[in-house]
Amino acid sequence: MDRRDFLKTATVAGAGSVAFAGAQSAQSSAATRRPESPNMIYRELGRTGERVSAIGMGGYHIGKQQDPNESIGLIRAAIDRGITFMDNCWDYNGGISEVRMGQALRDGYRLKVFLMTKIDGRDKNTAARQIEQSLGRLQTDVIDLLQFHEVIRLDDPDVIFAPGGAIEAVQEAKQAGKIRYIGFTGHKDPSVHLRMFATADKHGFHFDTVQMPINVMDAHFRSFLNGVAPVAQEHGTAILAMKTFGDPYILQSKTVTPMEALHFGLNSPASVVITGIDSPAILDQAFEAVQSFRPMDQQQVAAILAKTKEAAMTGKFELFKTSSHYDGTIRNPSWLGYTNG
Repeated sequence: MDRRDFLKTATVAGAGSVAFAGAQSAQSSAATRRPESPNMIYRELGRTGERVSAIGMGGYHIGKQQDPNESIGLIRAAIDRGITFMDNCWDYNGGISEVRMGQALRDGYRLKVFLMTKIDGRDKNTAARQIEQSLGRLQTDVIDLLQFHEVIRLDDPDVIFAPGGAIEAVQEAKQAGKIRYIGFTGHKDPSVHLRMFATADKHGFHFDTVQMPINVMDAHFRSFLNGVAPVAQEHGTAILAMKTFGDPYILQSKTVTPMEALHFGLNSPASVVITGIDSPAILDQAFEAVQSFRPMDQQQVAAILAKTKEAAMTGKFELFKTSSHYDGTIRNPSWLGYTNG
């Protein structure tokens, strides 16, 4: 099935999702109803009361396979083995990632997962439209966690919380029972994340989650782990780690192994380490990391950071911080909306 066919499928899914998802929506009312595997670590998601897998399945990578059945099989294999946290985004692979995840979550699989997706829209109308599209593609009538995507500009918090901003659409969707929790993501600079927390505080709003880069190089350059994680913890906001491998530049630096990188993420304050899983071998790698993980003391953490210090100082292996290569909304400003009516 090509991209056009997938997007047609998404439209059909949206039209039929209400009846179909009625059987799936009750899954989110109690986290304890999700099965847990002895081969996976499960953690509390901030102060939400939810328990989720310490490894999250990255949504971008499950839309890359040529054969949709390969994507669907990979998602289901991850769930069968104990991964319960599903990551996605409205813009991943032109919507294909959400469509494929929606197809994979049929046949009772939706009942087994905590489903997260993200939207780009900054104004109320654009955000509301993207929420409805995501619901349709994912074939559900409730998204467990919706996050504002790519909060990477200093004025993003102001725009989101402005009158007529995206926060209004998200709060209305929550009141309508279409989403359960609200968070935000970003990969550019800790100062933007801190402004998002400050702006939310100003408006009396609490974020349930925050997604940020946490990896073996972050501590040395524009560090989210050092600068943002403590603030998130003070707020009772669950931390979602991403960019474990720098996709894949950190590993290309030859300073650490995949196991060391994953163990570092699992040792952080993150509830979930979201990682791209695009093949059975990478899925096996994630489970190997979980099963071999042991909490590290300060000396062990320092030893890993010492390996990466020289390579990390200029951010050349964290291109998501130092370039626009990963800034999808910079290349596609229409995703943000603003003026759409």
